[in-house]
Amino acid sequence: MKSRKGTRTAAAVLAILALTATACSSKDDDDETTNPPAGASGSSGQVKTGAGVTASEIKVGELTDMSGPFAPLGKSVTNAEALYFKQINGQGGICGRQVKLEVKDHAYDPQKARTQYTELSGNVVGISQLIGSAIVTQLQDDIDREGILTLPQAWPSTLLGKKTIQVTATTYDVEIINGVSYLKRTANLAAGDKVGHIYADDEFGANSFAGAKYAAQAAGLSLVEQKIKPTDSDMTAAITALKSAGVKAIIVSASPRQVGPIMATSEAAGLKVPVLAHSVGFHPQLLAIPAVAGAMEQRLLVTSPVPSINSDLPTLTKLVADYTAEYPGQPIDQGVLSGFSTAAIFGEALKGACQAGDLTPAGVVAAHRKNAALDLGYGAKLDFSSPDKPPSYQTYILKVDKSKASGLATVEQAFEAPEAKTYTLPKAG
Repeated sequence: MKSRKGTRTAAAVLAILALTATACSSKDDDDETTNPPAGASGSSGQVKTGAGVTASEIKVGELTDMSGPFAPLGKSVTNAEALYFKQINGQGGICGRQVKLEVKDHAYDPQKARTQYTELSGNVVGISQLIGSAIVTQLQDDIDREGILTLPQAWPSTLLGKKTIQVTATTYDVEIINGVSYLKRTANLAAGDKVGHIYADDEFGANSFAGAKYAAQAAGLSLVEQKIKPTDSDMTAAITALKSAGVKAIIVSASPRQVGPIMATSEAAGLKVPVLAHSVGFHPQLLAIPAVAGAMEQRLLVTSPVPSINSDLPTLTKLVADYTAEYPGQPIDQGVLSGFSTAAIFGEALKGACQAGDLTPAGVVAAHRKNAALDLGYGAKLDFSSPDKPPSYQTYILKVDKSKASGLATVEQAFEAPEAKTYTLPKAG
């Protein structure tokens, strides 16, 4: 017979899966030269154009997840990018052209993503959103060979080293190194203490684990690993193993569909230790589930390359207001900030290419790599000049706060742990 705790935990897992599942829309001739209208954003007279660019339009691709494990992130990112370019188009567009987004939902299916990439390639000037470490890894050689600027919604350091692929923030390994440094300080972890790490068996989990392993060794901690499949929902075995090992904290590198069950299962098992997760592993929908919400409020810490979107910064206050007006009733989560930021990064590359008189895919890549100090109005300036390094090594720490629309509040401003400075980034594949 199942215990009441077991029944409640199972119900919570089912609720998590139901919530996250519902969070879910001809080639141009190369080397043409056109003359944009005077006064257009980034206008510089005659401009060389190529794939995805006509005299009146710039096509930008998006390969997102609107119906798979990262659907909540995909929907928010896609909405936010559409908002950014709608505002840009309302101001006259870029180089006298309206930006049009070509959106495709791969549902985190690598085979489907490859087919969709083939459909987009040659018809867009670049890709402003590509969700999923596994998806980007599969396509990275094609992207680099075809020379189109691509901004992943994925941050493994193994994607570094490609001129055309831009990891837009701190990489997972560096982020978790910073996070472990904060966890050690705030959870009073001592040398010899055991820390668990539950991570997905994919590029995301592997890169995060590399950082956790380095951070644990530097801090004298013992890391107890539990590898899970990206599709797993039952976390009983992993939590049981970590409880038996006597861990004093848990690191999680997985999707919201798995972070929720981890919190519920550990709570039911009495393993009430601090949990450290990446921002891509949290979504405010989880706070609608009582068995999860309480545990998250008490024990969950979130590493993030950006502050909480609900921070009192003018840029973020305006973004929240604009997004709410454009998408009433839609969640305000960290994906909104990530999407708007990524669109702004891509928009700056398009403007720079226009100024240089070269709106071909190669011209957009070149313009992007000249941007060594982009200030988005919050956080550190971003340096995109080197393909071999992330644009930032800094991390924010967020904590669950149900009074915030995003469910998160900033508890530690951007910092870089000493261990992050001595860590050697994995060599690009």
